[in-house]
Amino acid sequence: MKDELVKGQGIDPERASLLPGMGFFIPESVYREQKEKELETSLKGARLVVITDSDADGLTCAALVQEDQEDAICVPTSPYDLGGCLSRVATYIEQGVKMYICDLCPDSVGEIEPGLRELCDKTDLIVWCDHHRWDKDVYDFVESLGVQVELGDSSEECAANVVFRVLNENFSEKMKELVEVTRDHDLWLCEDERSGYLADFAMWAPVKEYIEVVRECGADLPEDIISFLEENRKEKNDLIRRAINRAEYKKVGKHTVGMTYGKCSQNEVAEGIRGEGADVCMIVKPTGGVSIRGSEKFERCHELARVFEGGGHPRAAGCMPIEFSDLLHYANHWISQGEETKKVLIEALETMVRDENAGG
Repeated sequence: MKDELVKGQGIDPERASLLPGMGFFIPESVYREQKEKELETSLKGARLVVITDSDADGLTCAALVQEDQEDAICVPTSPYDLGGCLSRVATYIEQGVKMYICDLCPDSVGEIEPGLRELCDKTDLIVWCDHHRWDKDVYDFVESLGVQVELGDSSEECAANVVFRVLNENFSEKMKELVEVTRDHDLWLCEDERSGYLADFAMWAPVKEYIEVVRECGADLPEDIISFLEENRKEKNDLIRRAINRAEYKKVGKHTVGMTYGKCSQNEVAEGIRGEGADVCMIVKPTGGVSIRGSEKFERCHELARVFEGGGHPRAAGCMPIEFSDLLHYANHWISQGEETKKVLIEALETMVRDENAGG
């Protein structure tokens, strides 16, 4: 496929906002082969490994561990690939490795069981630090394997807060401040403008670069990086505006639901949709995933996500509501702007509301 069909000079910005990014169109087998080779190389001889989410919170966790032990190797992943990542890391690590798993919440025991058992057989220590809400059966299973599970209050702490507390090291004031600025974004407090820059930097920079820069500079990113981020934000802000403008609103019980579709930054779009009166925001992505954002009036995002084997926080969660059968199915998803996905989400929310009313 030609690059310019997805992103190139002259492509209509509106049409581009309805499609996934370039990485989506790389066959999984090709992507996996490349990642396997990179993983095997990076883990050779490693004594300490950090498996973490690749957002600013997760990467700040890795930076803290590396600040404590320089030779820590970071393996970024996503909640959707947690089970596969655990299995791949177990394949390539050597006996006696120590490990941190950060900012990742298992959706089910079955998802993580094979890989985690393999890891436990090869590691001397696994510390799992998170701030999402865990199901009791998942927590009990992970702890039964001898994993040290450290969980924070999702309304008060980000994962970096948990790692900072667990390590209990004499971190510099710079690193303490980095954790608090990271928390400002991850809990969507938005009281420190630096937190937005950290989030964007984590999204656009290579993992290794992010960790190196924040360890050196903390939350105060260098001017050349700020300039780079400001330039990239032009496109980001355009995508946010388009997603907010195409939002649709619907009443489900006592809740006003704002639904939109597009390639965009979900938190900023949710903020805009809430500003239009919605207390539940659903952002359907061209890749098929969905970000659900709540408010003081709706704190059941994680419950709605779990209907589709997703998860997250009471006011922020994610899931993949439908299973795509082929590329034509995806094509219909892009052309219809996620119509099928929106339908099953609304149906699930309506069921939740009916059950809530019946119980009340």
